Amino acid sequence: MSLALTVPWRRAAAWTPVLPAAAVVALLALPSAPASAGPADAASGLLVVYCLVRLVRDRRRPLSRTAAVVLGLPVAGLALAAMGAPSTAAGLGGLGRYLQIFVLVPAAVLLLIRGRADFRLLAWSFVGLALWQGALGVHQYVTRTGASYQGENIRAVGTFGAHDVMGMATVVALGLVCATGIALGRAPVRQRALAAGCALVLLPPLALSFSRGAWIATALACSVQLALAGMRRALKVLAALTAAGVVLVGGFGIGTTALQERIGSIARVADAPDRSVTDRYALWASAAAIWREHPLTGVGLKGFPQHRDGHATLALSSGSEVAGAGATYHRQPLLSPHNMYLLVLSEQGLIGLLGLAGSWLALLVCTLRRLRRLRARGPVLDCALVACGLLLWTLTDFAYGDIGGPSTLLTGMALGLVAWWALTGEEHGARGAHGRAVVPDGTPQRVEEAVTR
Repeated sequence: MSLALTVPWRRAAAWTPVLPAAAVVALLALPSAPASAGPADAASGLLVVYCLVRLVRDRRRPLSRTAAVVLGLPVAGLALAAMGAPSTAAGLGGLGRYLQIFVLVPAAVLLLIRGRADFRLLAWSFVGLALWQGALGVHQYVTRTGASYQGENIRAVGTFGAHDVMGMATVVALGLVCATGIALGRAPVRQRALAAGCALVLLPPLALSFSRGAWIATALACSVQLALAGMRRALKVLAALTAAGVVLVGGFGIGTTALQERIGSIARVADAPDRSVTDRYALWASAAAIWREHPLTGVGLKGFPQHRDGHATLALSSGSEVAGAGATYHRQPLLSPHNMYLLVLSEQGLIGLLGLAGSWLALLVCTLRRLRRLRARGPVLDCALVACGLLLWTLTDFAYGDIGGPSTLLTGMALGLVAWWALTGEEHGARGAHGRAVVPDGTPQRVEEAVTR
């Protein structure tokens, strides 16, 4: 009896360090008020404090030199941009948000993950959150209770509401990328089968989000994952996706006129752009003009809204229409260029972009280098595919969106997964004395168990 109770207790205790990180992801399932910090943001702060307490208690070195440099690259540029902000409150608020998403949360996740089992648990939490938000989104589409789109309340937004129409698309897309990576990797057969099923289930809510940027980023990330997994698996997955598409479109009628027009508009953005695309082009032009006047340091954190109108063309509208999903009709001002790279250029200048983009580029280089070494040894691990997919999705999506809203926190969690794989993953599986594998917390395991994990 005692042995039966001890084994599950030890298994739960082994996951204890990463459970707070999974809890932060789970809290994103709760509704959040617009333009305010939600429960997940508060939990992310507690996550960082929890990580610091563990480091002090265990007397561990916080980060390796490489990890400290890569994750710390944006700090100097952010501090400089905060000093140039329009107000002290805006500077401190913007600095805190950037540090949360790109430095503190990724570093905490990196330190709390101790092995592949922890990595998979956190990746599965992404999938679980995506399934929940996706189910709500499909229900909103079916019952016409979603956000307004072309005069109908059919846009799937989950719990994020009409004020954050990109929130559910981000969550579902990242969950789909995680599920695809697990399905194509070397996880146990049951996990791979379950992950493949989850990936197929997440396709309809992603489509019903009507987010062209999320579609493009997801298609690119999953295509790269398929290519890395091998041609045979790629063909099997493509066959399954084709069959699923036939069933969804032919059997369930998922392929409405609005969805078809949205898909077709991707190829018409240059010839006959709709209002949203026109506004985006105008915002991009405004951000580029702001940067040309302040090339090195930008106009300071949260300074774009104040300088936007002075550099915008007449094509820019007064705001986007928001309605549905429990929100009354109103026009929401366009306070960002909807392009992360241009937002950083306009507010932080070249100095800020070199810090942030340099950190992302370093993660990409380290990820691809480890991936190349791994491919030379045999099939690619699911952790590698998930990390590569998450990073590619994020960097691609930054060309169509920027940070903002509760779902942005998931970007920081994803960067933490990427950082673990890119910067510390080689430590896992290193052999210690007596033929055992040693994980970073110093707990020896049998080599066979480490490989299985």
